[in-house]
Amino acid sequence: MHRTVNLETSILGIRPGSLAYKRSPEMPKKQTAQGRGKQKSGATPEPTVQASPVTQKKDGSILVAVHAKPGAKTSAIIDVTAEAVGVQIAAPPVEGEANAELCRYLAGVLNLKKSAVSLERGAKSREKTVRVDAPGTTPDVILQRIQAEAS
Repeated sequence: MHRTVNLETSILGIRPGSLAYKRSPEMPKKQTAQGRGKQKSGATPEPTVQASPVTQKKDGSILVAVHAKPGAKTSAIIDVTAEAVGVQIAAPPVEGEANAELCRYLAGVLNLKKSAVSLERGAKSREKTVRVDAPGTTPDVILQRIQAEAS
């Protein structure tokens, strides 16, 4: 007659019915999928902040998140999402030509001088951050001008 023996319990000398075999009460239980992320009944919900591709830094400059699409026939704003402004650029992505055209185009859309618009991040990436230095201008005004150009 053959008995199946659990190797771990036979080596440690623990039998399935013994107290050492049972889970101790100090061990925490795993969270279930239902228990994660729930708020307590008395807690107040956090206020939601509407996502926007246009933000303002503490120094007053405005940052615009851009998803650039170089090599197009004409420069245009093609979409505005919560993450970024989609801009197709009429310049090839060679030696910074597309970056310069992006800054020129956005300066024209925003009715600003070319020197007020510069590339903050993403010189070699499609995901770019453009800095707008325009005292007295708010991110809402910038976003409205971009959305007006997109439609």
